[in-house]
Amino acid sequence: MKTACTATPISKTRTSKRRFIGLAVAWCISATLVGSCGGVQGPGSRVQSPGSRVQSPESGAPIVILVSLDGWRWDYLDRARVPRLRALASMGVRSEGLIPPFPSKTFPSHYSIVTGLYPEHHGIVSNNMIDEAIGERFSMSAPTAKDSRWWSGEPLWVTAQKQGQIAASMFWPGSEVDFGGVRPTFWKPFDDDFPNRQRVQEVLKWLRLPEPERPSFITMYFSDVDSVGHSAGPESSEILATAAELDREIGVLVDGVNTLAIASRVHYVIVSDHGMSQTSTRRVVVLDDYIDTRTVDLIDSSPVVGMWPRTGTAEDIYLALKDKHPSLTVYRRADVPAELHYNSHPRIPPVIGIAADGWTVTTRRQLDDWQASGRQLGGNHGFDPRLRSMHGLFIASGPQFRQGVIIPPLENIHLYAMMARVLGLRPAPNDGRLEATAGVFR
Repeated sequence: MKTACTATPISKTRTSKRRFIGLAVAWCISATLVGSCGGVQGPGSRVQSPGSRVQSPESGAPIVILVSLDGWRWDYLDRARVPRLRALASMGVRSEGLIPPFPSKTFPSHYSIVTGLYPEHHGIVSNNMIDEAIGERFSMSAPTAKDSRWWSGEPLWVTAQKQGQIAASMFWPGSEVDFGGVRPTFWKPFDDDFPNRQRVQEVLKWLRLPEPERPSFITMYFSDVDSVGHSAGPESSEILATAAELDREIGVLVDGVNTLAIASRVHYVIVSDHGMSQTSTRRVVVLDDYIDTRTVDLIDSSPVVGMWPRTGTAEDIYLALKDKHPSLTVYRRADVPAELHYNSHPRIPPVIGIAADGWTVTTRRQLDDWQASGRQLGGNHGFDPRLRSMHGLFIASGPQFRQGVIIPPLENIHLYAMMARVLGLRPAPNDGRLEATAGVFR
């Protein structure tokens, strides 16, 4: 990939605020968390009055670099040789885990991070979907994935651009979509073969731009850990080696930033979209044992089974599978537990099956093929996000964040408002709560 699609840079203005003093301090801190506190701010933090445009003085306008290490389970940070990530964590905040939404899959989780919405509200309810109104099928690699009709909510790059800041994306699910004429100023069509080092260099090039052209919000994405986790499993030596390779790329990024005059303004938010669980051909639910799979459209197959009827009814499917296997929990869409936030969107299939941790749902034909070829299964994700195995990575390091702090596991829907606060942006409506990340700020 040699070219980038760009939009016209938008000029930026910024306002500042000051902290209240004396007895007003406690009230102001609380109000600031919801964006309602007026007065004066400390260095690097800002609010805006309604309708104002944000300024970017060279003296200290914050910059956020959001980095996704796809599939990085929470414990890789301690198991692998990753000195640069550990250094960022020690100089900032890390959580004991980052909790994805349900299903704990790539597109739904990444889009929740940048919108603060659960999948049932932002519309990307899985990596694979159907929508009768649109009349097409959605998958991560299909051209339909760039159709804005699939994507609801407001990603942070749109929030930034609409409020006069500049955004850039070195890959992120949804970053190629036109949101009512708004895209990141700088972005590239996803190309998984685009070398990681070139991704880093492209971001550094953007950060070297003059102030009026420089992005204040940048996304980056690396898929290596997820790919190796699927093939070799989360307990393998290969996963640790791959984690170490990505740690070196993070080091190149940080070292490059540290050569720039803006280094003291940069905030790193390092995340992953989900964890990974080891699967096995000895832990398999075979759908053909209970239903005629020819009568069902399996839009998702494992570990979340999304089923639409081809013939018969959804109730027929539900009754045929309900309580038939101890490692497969089956729900009607309306009955999915409220804590999973997964029953209000029409793209959610009418029958949902959820495999137990480490189990695989498949067909008899596919299982026979695996056994004939001697295939061994690696890792997978998509399971109940409350499982520890599905928890990902969260590190936040920069001038507005505390240092050397470990916080409890955090739902990723809260990160949109957190990053908006760092950048001084008014967040769009979202499901997150800014107070959930109050512990990360100085």
